[in-house]
Amino acid sequence: MGLPSKKLTKSSKRRRASHFALRKIVITRCAKCKKPVLPHHVCQFCGTYNGRAVIKIKSKLDKKKKKEAKEKTKKEEKKSKKKETKK
Repeated sequence: MGLPSKKLTKSSKRRRASHFALRKIVITRCAKCKKPVLPHHVCQFCGTYNGRAVIKIKSKLDKKKKKEAKEKTKKEEKKSKKKETKK
């Protein structure tokens, strides 16, 4: 195991460790929806960046409708398989 060749003084140790400090997270507000957003990032809620729409955000209702439709088709498939096995 390696050993230090010279004693590390308090000041040099602290100077080296000065870059280890944690920084406070800066949070800005979205210009469109006023929700908190990290700077230089697209808003997760409305999909805008720098005042223009960059990505399309699916609403929760759209997601719910798709999920319900998927569940209905699965149920119908199960029913049709049961009918086929009975015949």
